[in-house]
Amino acid sequence: MFRSQKSTVRVRSGFTLLELLCVIVVLGLAGAMIIPAMGETGILRVQGAVRMVVSDITFIQSDAVAFQERRAMVFDVANNRYTLVAVPGNVIDVQNNVLYDPTKRSGRYEVNLSDARFGDSRMTQAGFDGDNVLMFDALGGPVVDAGSNAASAGGTVTIIGMQQTFRIQVDAFTGRVRVVRSQGEDPAGSGGDSGDPIVTDVTGG
Repeated sequence: MFRSQKSTVRVRSGFTLLELLCVIVVLGLAGAMIIPAMGETGILRVQGAVRMVVSDITFIQSDAVAFQERRAMVFDVANNRYTLVAVPGNVIDVQNNVLYDPTKRSGRYEVNLSDARFGDSRMTQAGFDGDNVLMFDALGGPVVDAGSNAASAGGTVTIIGMQQTFRIQVDAFTGRVRVVRSQGEDPAGSGGDSGDPIVTDVTGG
C-alpha cells in the first residue's frame, strides 16, 4: 500500500533585509544624480532670460540703425515684463507702436519673464536716466528720451533667480552691453563689478 506524500511549497511573503537595503541604495544614488540636474536646469532657464534681454537690447539698437528711426525698450518691473516699441515721433506709444513679433499670435513684441521657460527669473530693477526706458537713436546710440538728442548716461537691468543675481549694464554713448553675475539674490543689483562676467562687449563700442 502506497502512502501519498504531499509536497509543501514555501511561499515568500516579503523581501529580505538585504534586498530592501539594495533598493534604498539604488534610489538614493538616482536621487543624488537627478536633483543636481534639476537645479542646473533652473540656472540655465534664468540665464536664458538674461540672454533674451541682452539679445533684444542688441536687436533694437540694430533695428534703429537699419530703419533710421528710434527704438525703445520699455521695462515693466512690477509685472516682470518688457515691450519693444518703435518711436517715430517724440512720444513713446506702447499701445500702438509695439514692434512686430512673428512668433507671437498677437504680433506684439512683448516678453514676459514669468514664462515657464525662464524658470523663476525675476526682474527687480531697470533704470536708465531715472526712467524705465532704454532708447536708441538712428545712429545706434542710447539717448535720454524720445524728445531729446542728449546722450544717455546708460543704465542697468537686474534679474535674479536660483540664488544668483545678473546685472545687465548698458554703457553710455556706445550702448555696449555687459552682464555681471554674482552669487546670492541681490534685488537692488548693487553687487558692484566684482562678480563673474558671463557676457561682455555684446554690442558695439
